[in-house]
This record gives sequence, structure tokens and C-alpha cells, in this order.
Amino acid sequence: MNLVEYSEKKNNEIINKILGRSKFEYGDEPLKVEKIVNDVKNNGDEALFRYTKAFDGIELNKDNIQITKEEIDEAYSEIAPKLIEVMKRSAERIKAFHEKQKRISWLEPEKSGELLGQLILPLSSAGVYVPGGKAAYPSSVLMNVIPAKVAGVEKIIMVTPPDKNGKICPNTIVAAVEAGVTHIYKVGGAQAIAALAFGTESIPKVNKIVGPGNIYVALAKRCVFGYVGLDSVAGPSEILVIADESANPSYVAADLLSQAEHDELASSVLITTSLEFAKKVNDEVEKQTEQLERKDIIKKSLDNYGAIIVVDSIDTAVELCNQIAPEHMEICTKEPFFVLPKIKNAGAIFLGNYTPEPLGDYMAGPNHVLPTSGTAKFFSPLSVDEFIKKSSVLAFSKEAFDKLGNDVIKFAEAEGLTAHANSVKIRL
Repeated sequence: MNLVEYSEKKNNEIINKILGRSKFEYGDEPLKVEKIVNDVKNNGDEALFRYTKAFDGIELNKDNIQITKEEIDEAYSEIAPKLIEVMKRSAERIKAFHEKQKRISWLEPEKSGELLGQLILPLSSAGVYVPGGKAAYPSSVLMNVIPAKVAGVEKIIMVTPPDKNGKICPNTIVAAVEAGVTHIYKVGGAQAIAALAFGTESIPKVNKIVGPGNIYVALAKRCVFGYVGLDSVAGPSEILVIADESANPSYVAADLLSQAEHDELASSVLITTSLEFAKKVNDEVEKQTEQLERKDIIKKSLDNYGAIIVVDSIDTAVELCNQIAPEHMEICTKEPFFVLPKIKNAGAIFLGNYTPEPLGDYMAGPNHVLPTSGTAKFFSPLSVDEFIKKSSVLAFSKEAFDKLGNDVIKFAEAEGLTAHANSVKIRL
């Protein structure tokens, strides 16, 4: 890894490199995606099946596009019972955490004769995109679906591309069923996003689409924004660790590597107050990397976007962290709870030597769908809030109306909206 001592110039270079990385090289891809989306919008199933044949080599029709009960039973039979139990325990913990995020509607009457309030209602439907192939992660299925289920969404539709045999990964199917998906369709790519956004003869339109995907999925989501709601567009994974000399170098190295194995664009950064500790971690990273299956990916990630930065104080470390706004942040210091109040920008914060990031990925309960590439400055983790909508409620008596009527007239006339003013005048 790139080990450097703090300097404003050097660290700005590192920060800009981390924040500037992207999975998406656009070129002419936006035009291709726009064509696919419009084709599915205008031609429904016919276009959906045509693109699936062209891109995945699978012949789809209205009779085989949806996963059947027999396919679900087959998936359960192919997975080790112990793994199913682990999925169930994970689902229970995710559900319990997200239950605490639920909010209730409120109405507040006043003696003056006015009533103001807010209705909080679940979306009626949501679509979840799940990547196929090597990126079939059942944990992400649980994380994307369970908040929608907790929010009260009645129709949760999952789309995922089939393999060359027209099958869906059994782990994905089981996770979807355990999480509460109501419909599963064997279709992926930009055409699947378009189907969710506009509806086809086989796939119903949804109100919101969540879930990660490749460049075509990301561009398709941007293309349909406004027709449906969207979550944020996920970028490459990242971790930032703040540590002092009290931390365990083996643990910290392992945590840095846990993110570097995602892909070559993943970023792993350690910021520490100890040069000696930094060297120990660097040695551990080299040693542990050689023992890992995805070492080629890890080495590319660390060479391009990995860094160990030695700073003069924890406050400097925090300042750098808040500039980077990492997806995952670990605080491995003697007193991590003293550092916590200073953190302003991070997707998820892991405190202490026994709270590694992978614990949050699978079993802890908080959502692992997090803002990346600096967007933790203004985005939050996926939550129940993504699957609700709010309506304001107003009710005024004649007396309460009379108290505000003349103010409304003055405001409306100042904006040149005389019909607005008249709507009030006619009641006074």
C-alpha cells in the first residue's frame, strides 16, 4: 500500500483520486441505454424478451419469465440447511433494526380551530434489482427487500438476470423468499429497469426501484428517474479506518483487505497517528494478501486506491475522514466513543476492535446499502424511509381561516396571483 506521512498536498491528491474513481465510462452507452428503455416503454414484453435473447441468450415468454413455486422449492433443496438458518437469523436482525425506523402519522389540533398533521404511508409497490452471475449476493437481497417489507409495501417485485441455462442462483431465490419478495422475474439489464418503470404485459409497473447493477442498469435508472422513485446510484466500495497504536495491526489489515477484494476500483484507507503501527499494518496487508483467493483484484485495488496516511493527531484524521465521507468507517482507537461525535460524514461507523465491517455486511442488522464516493455528505443508508411517502393534512375552521385570510391575500397579490387571492377573498 501507499504509505505517506501527512502533507496537505499529498493528502489532497489521495482524496481527489478516491473521490474521482468511477465504475462508469460513459462513451456512447447513454444513447444505447436510452434506446433500450424507450423500446421497452413502447413495446413491452416483445422488446423485453428480444433484449433478453440478445444479451443473455435466453428465450423468455410470458409463461416462463416468473419464478414458479417449483423453482422456489428446488432452490431450497439445493442450499445447505445451515446456510438457510444463517439467512433467517440475518433477516430477523435486519428486520428488528429497521422496525425501529418506523414513524407514525400525526394530527395536531389547536384551540384556534386549525388542525395540521402528516400522514405517513407505505408505497404500494417497489422493484428490487439484483445482479446475477458472479455478483449474486443474497445478503444484498435481504438488505434491499426487508426495509420495504417493514415499511408496509404490499407488492415487492424482484428482477434478476438468468444464467445461461435460464436459472436464477438458488441463494438469491431463498434470500428473496425469506425477505418477503412477492414476485421474482428472470430478467436483468436496462430492459428490466425499463419494465419496472413503465410496466409490460408480464411485469407490473412499480413506484420505486432500488438495488445495484452494472453501467447499463445505473444509466437506465437515471433514464427513468421521474417516472419512478430511485435509490442512489452505487459506486465502488470503500473503507476508511482511523486507528492509533492501541489497535491490532492484523485486524486492521484484514478489514482493509475485506473491501479491496470487491473489485479493482474499491478503496481501502488507513489513517493513523503512529508510524510504527502503519508499518506493521503494511506488513500484515502484504502477508495476508498472499493467502487470499482474490489477491489479484486486491493488489490492483490497493495499488491504485489504497493508502496508509500517518497524521499528527486524531483530530487531523477526523478532518480527512470528513472530507472523504467514506462508505464504511472503522474507529479502532483506545477510546472510539470519544472520536464518534466528531464524525460528520460516513455511511456506517464501526466502533472498536471487535466491530469489523463484514459484521455489518451480514449479521449486525443496520443496512449495508450505503452512500459511496463522498455522497455520505448528503445521502444516508437505505432505510424504511425509502419506502414511505408523506402527505400533509390541513383543516381550518371559519374562525381560524379568518385570522390568516388577509395575510394570504397580501402574499398572493405580491406574487401577481390574483386568482389565489380571490379564492380567499370570496370566503372572507
